[in-house]
Amino acid sequence: MTDPYQFQRKRLIFRANHRGTKETDLLLGRFAERYVPQFTFEQLQQFDHLLTLGDPDIYDWATGQIPVPSEYNTSVMKLLMSFRLVNH
Repeated sequence: MTDPYQFQRKRLIFRANHRGTKETDLLLGRFAERYVPQFTFEQLQQFDHLLTLGDPDIYDWATGQIPVPSEYNTSVMKLLMSFRLVNH
């Protein structure tokens, strides 16, 4: 059986690894490589939406420097925050 979201998964992993700032590339790239292959469709959509934002916002939220706005306080963002705590 093929994964109907295979192309989307590959695209998200690529985008996460090529953000523009080294710190965010490392954080999001490693996170994506670890979790995107198992994400549900809803989680893929959440991550795609998150990747439309700028690096400073994502990095500041993931590192707990500023609170995550309710719109982005999703299961994927919470997973990213816990991933950052365990892996950095």
